[in-house]
Amino acid sequence: MPSQKTAALKVGDTKNVTAAADPADATNAADVVKAITAKSSDDQIATVTANEGGGFDIKAVAVGTATITLTSGTLTATVAVTITAAA
Repeated sequence: MPSQKTAALKVGDTKNVTAAADPADATNAADVVKAITAKSSDDQIATVTANEGGGFDIKAVAVGTATITLTSGTLTATVAVTITAAA
């Protein structure tokens, strides 16, 4: 579902992650993508919000690790996020 499985960010960075149905040509692919919700395992480390492009923006808040979980119906995928200090 997400365009990547891991992300490495520095505090203050934002990363866009897109989501797609697999297979992309499934008859309900558009509905699956529209229904995707995203949640961070730790909003103190990384937040996630939907953006207008149909993807999600992961914002690095503090040093640590978090898991972003994307869900659509019974389908679930994750992005493991590692946040390091800003240079």
